Amino acid sequence: MDNQQTEVLPINSLAPDPSIIERAAQLLCSGKLVVFPTETVYGLGADAFQIAAVEQIFAAKGRPFSDPLIVHIATLETLETLVREIPPHALQLAQAFWPGPLTLLLPAHARVPKMITAGLDTVAVRMPRHPVALALIQATGSPIAAPSANRFMHVSPTIAQHALADLDGRVPLILDGGPCEVGIESTILDLCAETPRILRPGGVSLEALRTILPQVQPPSVRSSQQAHETQAQQAPGQMLVHYAPRMPAFLFEGNIEVLHKAILAEIQKRQAVGERVGILLVDEDLLALQNSGAFVYSLGSIDALEQVAARLFAGLRTLEEAGVQVILCRSFGIQGAGMAIRDRLLKAAGGKVIYV
Repeated sequence: MDNQQTEVLPINSLAPDPSIIERAAQLLCSGKLVVFPTETVYGLGADAFQIAAVEQIFAAKGRPFSDPLIVHIATLETLETLVREIPPHALQLAQAFWPGPLTLLLPAHARVPKMITAGLDTVAVRMPRHPVALALIQATGSPIAAPSANRFMHVSPTIAQHALADLDGRVPLILDGGPCEVGIESTILDLCAETPRILRPGGVSLEALRTILPQVQPPSVRSSQQAHETQAQQAPGQMLVHYAPRMPAFLFEGNIEVLHKAILAEIQKRQAVGERVGILLVDEDLLALQNSGAFVYSLGSIDALEQVAARLFAGLRTLEEAGVQVILCRSFGIQGAGMAIRDRLLKAAGGKVIYV
């Protein structure tokens, strides 16, 4: 895969240049891969109906075929080409949240390549709200299968440079539309279950979903045994280790004052043996931890969890690039965006939680 020149092409996020979109669409139509911005993270796209092109996604990322892909559409009519049936509540949700960061798991139409669905009879579909993504899907004239544009299990890309760092030489074109607005992946909602359940929390909160469908259930607590690469996953982002930096990460949970003391003690313990420590926190933590000698990255205010989410992956990558040997972070509750933030941090830490 590492034998092609990767071009990074700036594109206006609000008013995409039609000639740039056309060029990218031609690559997709010819069976090539294109990295493009969405409101969640950057996606690595292929024409969903070209199996050889879809196969290249897995090769470029080093992703196992047991991990399914999300199919991106630009119109509701396209949904009918991908699913066997559209339940009434799917239309209610689409009306409320599309275009936007919500993915619906629905019964797959026979024409959807099994490579996309990990061999299962369900398909994950969403309509992104990013103008570049929508224009590219429309110009391609076909749904675009696209996971995040990074090496498998690594931290997701929220700027074009993140995608380039992971995929340079593996894709012909990266469309650089600037930073992603939401910064974490879409919420995946299983509509094939008897009761709709979130499989992956993301850009649409449980509370928001319940305003449309009050019966929506939060993610179930899964054992790590169900998170093996070889087993077909229901949806992306189900594995225990995911969104992970290249060094160990630990998630701290508990009473805030005790938590600060525990993080400080962990920093001192690691510094005593010469380790460089990175900490991911919010502005409200700064006073307690800013003189710790650790490399500090603040995600913003705890009162603005959407901003915390938007900066999360950039924070992990910044600490990684700073050469820290371990990353310490904490969760911010499970209300609103907190649930998705905790999910990403838990998987970045590979399930390593320190309860205090």
